Parts: sequence; structure tokens; C-alpha cells
Amino acid sequence: MNEEFFRQILKKQQDADAVPSNKEISRWALDLIRLLFPEQSKRTLSNLEELKKEFNKLEIELCKILEATKACINCDNAKLAQDFFKQVPEIYRLLNTDIKAIFDGDPAAKTEFEVIRAYPGFYAISFYRLAHSLYLLGVPLLPRIFTEYAHSKTGIDIHPAAEIDEFFHIDHGTGIVIGETCKIGKHVKMYQGVTLGALSVHKSMADTKRHPTIGDRVVVYSGATILGGETFIGNDCTIGGNVWITKSISAGSYVYNTAEVKISSDNEINKQ
Repeated sequence: MNEEFFRQILKKQQDADAVPSNKEISRWALDLIRLLFPEQSKRTLSNLEELKKEFNKLEIELCKILEATKACINCDNAKLAQDFFKQVPEIYRLLNTDIKAIFDGDPAAKTEFEVIRAYPGFYAISFYRLAHSLYLLGVPLLPRIFTEYAHSKTGIDIHPAAEIDEFFHIDHGTGIVIGETCKIGKHVKMYQGVTLGALSVHKSMADTKRHPTIGDRVVVYSGATILGGETFIGNDCTIGGNVWITKSISAGSYVYNTAEVKISSDNEINKQ
């Protein structure tokens, strides 16, 4: 390794944006989720004052995380933290609708406790809803760290800028991708391997709507790919598995593959 290589690496070290570790940032989000849903925690609180102190502690910690982030150096971080916690009751309400949607929509779910404690879909949605609120407040970097942490744990990739309404049900979830400019309506159910993506990934399209809009009460089965910012899936549609959609679908439609499946006995195969 020559001297020029070392100089290049040193310059990157000196120019690197300061930010707390992903572990510290994700730990803060986990602490908030566990405070809201003690089903995920080892401890429970016994009185109102203790609960208020915990929320206040998390607000102070969020402010410190923002202050330690170079991209937030010119922000009013105390106000950002305060504004975020004003939204926490609405985040909690939305997450409870998601719990209900998952519990009601999955025959295998025995209790809501099980959904909260064990379901990867709820885990990913929890991080997304926190991240989305911070994104709307203009907080840089942290929202993406939240959702990428959940992505690493669940295989569910939700961009924090996506707009997802209440009663959202992710079933199984592994391999789901929900792009930045997606809009998803109420009472939507989505299975594993679904992609809500862009038709084009040119950098020049960064400020345009590149990802589809999903209406209310839509079911999207596993492996479906829905692409394009002008693609709208109407209310009450059912999108079958492994379909490829790049055009809008009218309300109440069923979309499915018509591939022929053949079943042959071993004897028939051996004769061919």
C-alpha cells in the first residue's frame, strides 16, 4: 500500500459525518416500542409517574442522538424531539390497528400478544411508523437507519417515506419491498415476496412519484410485482401470486396468472 492510498483513507476519516452508531439508534427505537408494547419487554411499570419518567428519558435521549448527528447540527433538536413525542399517541393508535388487522386476518394467530411478541410483520411496521413520523419532521438519516435495522431483522424493506394508512397487515413478510413514493390505503393485506417498485431507477427521477399506489381493502399475494408511479390498484382488488403489473387496475378486480400446470405420474415421465 502506497502513501497516496493512506492519504485517501485519512481524508475520508476526517470528512466523515458524525452520527451515533446504528446500534445506539436502533436501541432507542426498540426501547420506545417496548415501552408502548410491554409484551416485547422483560419489565413492566407499576405507576403513572414511572411511565412519564420513561417517556421523558426517551425524549431526552432522542435529542442527544440528534445533537450527536452532524446532519442535524443546525436543527432545533429539542423541538424536533418534543414534536415527535407529540405524535406518539397517534403512532400508538395506528400500530394497534395494525395489530388488529394481523390478528383478525391470520387464522394462525392465537392472541394479540403473539402478534406483538413474535410476528415479523408487526416488528417491521413498528419501526416504519416511528421512522415515518421522524421523516415527516424532516429528520435526516435516522428514519432510514430505523427501517434498515428492521429490514436486517425481518427481511421486510419499507422505505420511511412511504405512506401507509391504518390496519396494515403483512403476512409472513420475508422479501417484501415497499418503495419511497408508495402510497398504501386502509385494510391492505400483503404476503411475502411482494415488490412495490419503480419502472425506472434513473437518479433524475428522485423527486418524482416512481412507485405505485394501492387502494383500500386490497390483498396482494406472494411474489407479486407492481411497478410505476402512475400505477394505481383500485379499492377491493385481489392481486394473485407472481403477477407482473405496470398498469392501473380498476376497483374490484381479480388479477391472476393463467399458466398451465401439468401433473404426470413417474411412469408417464419415464416414457417421454
